[in-house]
Amino acid sequence: MSAAAQSVSRVPDAIAAFLHAPTPQAWVTAAAGDVALLLNDHANCEYKAAATALSLIARYTEDAALVERMSRLAREELRHFEQVRALMHAEGIAWQRLTASRYAGGLRALVRAAEPARRLDLLVVGAYIEARSCERFALLVPRLPAPVADFYARLLASEARHFQDYLALAAARDDDGELDARIARVGEAEAALATGPDTQLRFHSGPPAGG
Repeated sequence: MSAAAQSVSRVPDAIAAFLHAPTPQAWVTAAAGDVALLLNDHANCEYKAAATALSLIARYTEDAALVERMSRLAREELRHFEQVRALMHAEGIAWQRLTASRYAGGLRALVRAAEPARRLDLLVVGAYIEARSCERFALLVPRLPAPVADFYARLLASEARHFQDYLALAAARDDDGELDARIARVGEAEAALATGPDTQLRFHSGPPAGG
């Protein structure tokens, strides 16, 4: 790991305060021990993050501020996807298809169906996914080999910005004064999903069961 990576390998204060529980060290140990799986699932996550941003643009085309931010975010996430794939190629890591973790599905189940509550919930869920990603990048940087650690250190700033974008968009659309309650509700569920034992290791999973 480079000196530059070491200098940023801590969880940003705003992220730590937002998350209801830290990632268990058992997950960090397991993830650092299987870099091939980690990068494969990370690539999937970047692709899905871009797809989520594009789906928000398609659903809320009339919301100019949301479209502008999500357009930028989608471009950045696709670029990260390309960068993860390039890193995998450089490290000789083969692409493999992975099943999805329960994390994203568990969060999506909290999204209400009716508007405008649906839009608010989607933005809050997006904020939590980006916050957890940022936290895990920071935790992994000291544990990974130099090429991957340096790459993750560089991603910290953009992931933190994506978290702030989602949260700012949610705050600006909190017409019914529900934001704090929704942050608390989604945050409790997110913490349970990210810290509870999982049967499969993924970038957003809990620690391996029995680990």
